[in-house]
Amino acid sequence: MDSLSQWISQYGYAGLFVLLVLGIVGLPVPDETLLVFSGYLISKGRWHPLLAFGSALAGSVCGISASYVLGRTLGHAAVERYGRFIHLTPAKIERVHQWFRRFGNWLLSVGYFIPGVRHFTALVAGMSGLEFRIFARFAYFGAAVWVTFFLSLGYWFGENWRSIIVMTHRYTLPAVLCLCGAGAILWLLRSRVKRRRELAAPLRERSEPRD
Repeated sequence: MDSLSQWISQYGYAGLFVLLVLGIVGLPVPDETLLVFSGYLISKGRWHPLLAFGSALAGSVCGISASYVLGRTLGHAAVERYGRFIHLTPAKIERVHQWFRRFGNWLLSVGYFIPGVRHFTALVAGMSGLEFRIFARFAYFGAAVWVTFFLSLGYWFGENWRSIIVMTHRYTLPAVLCLCGAGAILWLLRSRVKRRRELAAPLRERSEPRD
């Protein structure tokens, strides 16, 4: 973290932008720690909130768009040849493929909060041929929520930002999985109710008296 703080102190908002681009693409940058620290700088009055948010959002958007373009243009060949340099293994790619087939576009938004996933969802989206406008709608929305959440943590917890980093690393994944589970249950219940209504509609039509 000392090296990151020195980078931020030297390059400011541009440093935040570059580090988040590299982190989202897949290099070993502690993205959440960087955002929480930036929120702390906002709380101390050293950074302007809008400039910090804009730099962080732009870095996240550029990083995930670069991954999408890589997946769309080079696809499997690039992963097989260069994936080892950014810790992309066939097992990880297949895991994300399975999640993407199950949960579709929303994984682009939620994936930011799941460690080890946000680096690969855009790549898989590009490899699967997902239209850019659909990709952008979900991925950029997720980026905005993710950046806002972790900047806010750093801002509100101030001097205790290091402690909150430990807590987020411990509880973010379980919280996201619980929310996803709740969403899946609601979706199943809604689908079941819709299915029952579709099955009941012909029966109601038959039972209604005709003039």
